[in-house]
Amino acid sequence: MQTAYTDAAGRINPDFLNLGAGTIGGLTLTPGLYKWTSPVNIPTDIAIAGGPDDVWIFQVAGTLKMSSAVRVTLSGGAQAKNIYWQVAGAVTFGTTSHFEGNILGQTGINLQTGGSINGRLLAQTAVTLQMNTVTQPQ
Repeated sequence: MQTAYTDAAGRINPDFLNLGAGTIGGLTLTPGLYKWTSPVNIPTDIAIAGGPDDVWIFQVAGTLKMSSAVRVTLSGGAQAKNIYWQVAGAVTFGTTSHFEGNILGQTGINLQTGGSINGRLLAQTAVTLQMNTVTQPQ
């Protein structure tokens, strides 16, 4: 986990810097390297669009928070196994939310009641699950 976290954090020359000032609800995210120097909030649904071999790396210097009942959806053949969120702060997914991708968390990850993920939850401290569905991407 540490090797993957360090690799993702060490990527330079982002394609997108501080997109949406950290609030990315309603956006469609195309392949590339994204970097935020602040917390990232996902208050409404987002889409991740690209081909089956495309890669997304999201570097988040602060926390990552996704509101309750919000969904991340994939389109165009994008695959959860090619999506990496490197997060320095705490990660919180609201109740009944759905996420796609792999979380590399420096601190804790909390998937609240009824939330689901197609991906992996890897944290240096703890992952807290509350009646959740976690599916390993193919």
